[in-house]
Amino acid sequence: MKLTLRVWRQKNADADGTMSTYEVDGISPDMSFLEMLDVLNEQLILSGEDPVAFDHDCREGICGACSLVINGDAHGPERTTTCQLHMRSFKDGDTIDIEPWRAAAFPVIKDLVVDRSAFDRIIQAGGYITAPTGSAPEAHATPVPKADADFAFEHAECIGCGACVAACPNGAAMLFTSAKINHLNVLPQGAPERETRVLDMVTQMDAEGFGGCTLTGECATACPKGIPLMSITSMNKEWLRATRKAGKR
Repeated sequence: MKLTLRVWRQKNADADGTMSTYEVDGISPDMSFLEMLDVLNEQLILSGEDPVAFDHDCREGICGACSLVINGDAHGPERTTTCQLHMRSFKDGDTIDIEPWRAAAFPVIKDLVVDRSAFDRIIQAGGYITAPTGSAPEAHATPVPKADADFAFEHAECIGCGACVAACPNGAAMLFTSAKINHLNVLPQGAPERETRVLDMVTQMDAEGFGGCTLTGECATACPKGIPLMSITSMNKEWLRATRKAGKR
């Protein structure tokens, strides 16, 4: 396959960015998108140019590090992570636009790399439990209803990639925040912090400068792990309950 790549290049956080055009040839349809970028970078290094900076780690669709907007879609045309997107999803001769996540709370560091530490601070605000557990308990020591366990597992699948923010027209982080809140709040171990968790994490989310949610649903459509839109509804109910309870104290 021969492809034309239009890639966002930005020297650092303070520099202006621009789209640069490159040609790559000999791309196998079985390559992942990141492997294709590796080929581009080898080509750039051999020609004495600065390689394109992009995030990656496990390359197995687990860590959420790979974060690119490809032809206007977060992670590209398939509902998967960028590292699991294969070049068979494109055609020979295609022109592909490659950009970083676009959100005020995700400032560009260099080229396609953005600072997603805002997500870390949201988790730090309430993603923990204070109940002493000692050593690892037996799996069945604390009975959890199957419906609650399924709900928790569904939301725990969130890998924090940020596709929901990149896809949202408002740059909202509600789907990510709701996934982190819901998977802890529904379990018995997370019950002691149930109210403070949702209040603290939502407050931190707002402080980070993410946009407001208008339930357009683009976040759930772009999520590679299929976190449902109803997750936001569940979090809103938790927030209202916690707010009312806090107001009565």
